[in-house]
Amino acid sequence: MNMKKFPLRSIPRRKFLEMSMKGGLLVAATPTLLSHLVSCREGTRPAIEMDKDAISRVIRKALERGGEFADVYLENRISRQISMEESIFNSGVYGIRQGAGVRVIAGDKTGYAYTDEINEENLMRAAEVASYVARNSQTITPVDIAPAQRESYITVAKPLEEIADNQRIEIMERANQAALGYDPRIRMASISYYDQVRSRIIANSEGLYLSDELPLLMFIVSTLGEEGNNRHMGRDRLSHHSGFEMFEKTTPEEVATTAARESVDMLVAEDSPAGTMDVVMENGWGGVLVHEAVGHPLEADNIAKGIGAFTGKVGQKVAADCFTMVDDGTIPNERGTINFDDEGTPVKKNVLIENGVLKGYMTDILSAKQLDMKRTGNGRRESYRNIPIPRMTNTFIQKGDDKPEDILASTKNGLYVQSLSGGSVNSVTGMFNFTCREAYIIKNGKKTKPVRGATLIGSCIDVVTNIDAVGDDLAFGPGNCGKGGQTAEVSVGQPTVRIRGINVGGSRA
Repeated sequence: MNMKKFPLRSIPRRKFLEMSMKGGLLVAATPTLLSHLVSCREGTRPAIEMDKDAISRVIRKALERGGEFADVYLENRISRQISMEESIFNSGVYGIRQGAGVRVIAGDKTGYAYTDEINEENLMRAAEVASYVARNSQTITPVDIAPAQRESYITVAKPLEEIADNQRIEIMERANQAALGYDPRIRMASISYYDQVRSRIIANSEGLYLSDELPLLMFIVSTLGEEGNNRHMGRDRLSHHSGFEMFEKTTPEEVATTAARESVDMLVAEDSPAGTMDVVMENGWGGVLVHEAVGHPLEADNIAKGIGAFTGKVGQKVAADCFTMVDDGTIPNERGTINFDDEGTPVKKNVLIENGVLKGYMTDILSAKQLDMKRTGNGRRESYRNIPIPRMTNTFIQKGDDKPEDILASTKNGLYVQSLSGGSVNSVTGMFNFTCREAYIIKNGKKTKPVRGATLIGSCIDVVTNIDAVGDDLAFGPGNCGKGGQTAEVSVGQPTVRIRGINVGGSRA
């Protein structure tokens, strides 16, 4: 097949790269890093520099006034972000961000302070500030730190620092061509590329000392379909903790085609009806519903405060027999996968709800202590400027025994949700609402006409108790999770599932 070539209307590639790398330095870079950037070349990066003896002195300083736990977190991020819209490369940012934070825990209180430049003097001052919450409390003697090892779940074949920027540009050009060449009704494509390498050092008063390096890629294609007065913006995303080999496993053309297909198919969508309906949700990104509606209420910080729909219900029946929900930070190379959390706790597979019975919560160090539970490896932070809090990693509904085609065929009437968009949940009440970006009417067991404007409304308990069919086609989708003013990289997942009798808000009464 001969594909029409769509010309790039941007400035020449070399000129774009020169301008973006000169003008796109992330403003968080310190003077020390600025001087390093001037001489920065492919394959080099500024390291986190601080010896273990100095870190030990900081930990002792943090516990000088009291407290039962202290830790030091050092971080360095090197990132690239390139965007393309209407066949024009319009932005390129090369970023360096480095800093460190010191935390002290005393009872239920947490003191935290950070610095944007890593040196012993600044960290001593941060330790002094963080220790203020522990004044006059019982004092412990910190254990001497010693290097520890954690199992790694992230493999890299093509390190990001060895990838020339023209290779990144080429990936975007290929996606742009595939999107615009899919159908004449695709009027515009927007391509976003982001990668980073995050280096961490974590040391604490229990004697732990850990370091690692996490690469991350995020690739997003959005397409605008237009026909007459109808428009629809389709989207698809690809993201893994991985090297550049990610684009060999899933090509940029596949991502672009998925977005373009949605844009075209939804151009003939009618207004969605409203009411109580049976809903079949396609596998993959649909897992964001249980991430929001069930996952957040199972994070232990609110449980420790005695609030939330699942408080005090461990061991009780809270969902249908066919429902098992897992948070697993060990799935190789997934977006939510981490070798250890931002407190140094090993990640693991945590079964949260098994065959409808609540088994446990996701904890960090503080909430585990408050609830007298084990640490589950869910203490995560957005950056060194934030304290760790309980967060999900890769959260999903475990696959069942049903065939997706049988689930659809046995649903007489209802709504087939192929993709969700934005949504929100109240982690205290468990009430949620989600917008369906791509949805279809089910009639006599078949997916029929597309509809727009549908929203899903309900409570977490309603969802997990009304699921009556779970497919065998588990798949995942990447996302960013917001909580407490922080974001975290996560994956959500599910097989095809059916929820009986969920409230659907629509644009047609």
